[in-house]
Order: sequence, then structure tokens, then C-alpha cells
Amino acid sequence: MSYDDVEIEDMEWNDEIQAFTYPCPCGDLFQITKEELKIGEEIARCPSCSLYITVIYNIEDFLDDNKTTKKNNIMEPKQQQPVAVA
Repeated sequence: MSYDDVEIEDMEWNDEIQAFTYPCPCGDLFQITKEELKIGEEIARCPSCSLYITVIYNIEDFLDDNKTTKKNNIMEPKQQQPVAVA
């Protein structure tokens, strides 16, 4: 049985390990990567103990190939585009 159900919006993106994370009671972090989310994985595991959480998310948000991700309900821009001023 899962320790808890956690919305993806409540998790934080960690650039260092390239994964969404959420605090574990043991002091470490539950982790799940974008690649795992893309294939439908919904279990984020803690690398330091046996606990795991169920991540609640919309898989369509991770199947999109235009490299936008939802982070704290904010869509990241693809890249800034130059604007010509007349």
C-alpha cells in the first residue's frame, strides 16, 4: 500500500537529479522522472527506505513532445524567441 497519494503539482522539479521530488518521512526524497511518467509509471520511490507514494497526474501532460512541463501549475516557456521591433 502506498504511503500517500500526492498531486504532481505538489512535487518539486530537481534539476540536479532530473526528477520530481517530494519529502519522505525518513528525511530523503521520493523521486520520479519525466521518462517514468511518460510511460505511465505512477509510483515515486524513496531511495533510502521502503516507502513509496502514488503520484496523481495527467499522462497527456508528459506525452507532449514540445518540451513543456507543468510545474506548480505554471507552464514553462519552450524558449524565448527574438522579437523584431519596427
